[in-house]
Amino acid sequence: MPEPRVQTPMLKDSPHGRGSRMARMLWGVVWLALFRPSPRNMHWWRNMLLRLFGAKLHPTARIYPRARCWAPWNLRMGVYACVSDDVDVYCVDRITIGDYSTVSQYSYLCGATHEFEHIDRPLIPRPIVIGRRCWIAADVFVAPGVTISDGVVVGARSSVFRDLPPWTVCVGTPAKPLRPRTLGPADYGEDAGEPCQEMSS
Repeated sequence: MPEPRVQTPMLKDSPHGRGSRMARMLWGVVWLALFRPSPRNMHWWRNMLLRLFGAKLHPTARIYPRARCWAPWNLRMGVYACVSDDVDVYCVDRITIGDYSTVSQYSYLCGATHEFEHIDRPLIPRPIVIGRRCWIAADVFVAPGVTISDGVVVGARSSVFRDLPPWTVCVGTPAKPLRPRTLGPADYGEDAGEPCQEMSS
C-alpha cells in the first residue's frame, strides 16, 4: 500500500505560543474563581472580566456564567448579543456575534480545525462571523471559517459547515435553508430590539 502524500501547507503562527498559553492559564483561573460562580444577572461583572482579557463587548452584551470562552481577546459581541449557558466559544481565531443575536445552550462555536494532510495535523485558526438578529438554537455546531448572515435561524442540533444566506431558516447536518424567515408585526424596524432573553430550542 503506498505511503500517504504529505504536504507542507502555509500555516499561521501557532496560537499555542508561550504568551498565549500563560494568558489562557490566567483566564482559566479567573473563569473558575470569579466568572463561573457569579450570579446569572451580573452580566456587567462578567463583561468586565472578559474586557480585562481583551474582549470587545457592547455594554448590553450578555454572556451567561456557564459559557466557556477559550481566548477572550478573540471575542466580539454587539448590542444585546447573547451567549447562553453551556455554550463553548472556542475562539482560537476571532468570533463575532452581531447585534441582537443569540447563541443557545450547548452550542459549539469552533474557531479552528487541523490540517489533516500534514503528518503533525497542525492547528489552523479560522474566524466565525454570526450576523445581526440571528438565533443559533440549542446544541448547534458551527464549523471554522463559517459566516452566518444577518437574520438566520439555525435549528436545534444542526451542524453548520458552510456560509448561510441571510434571513433564512436553516436546519440539518449539514445545515441548509428550509424556508425564508419572515418577521411579524412585532418587529419595529432596523433599530428595534429587546434585551437578550435565553432562548431554548
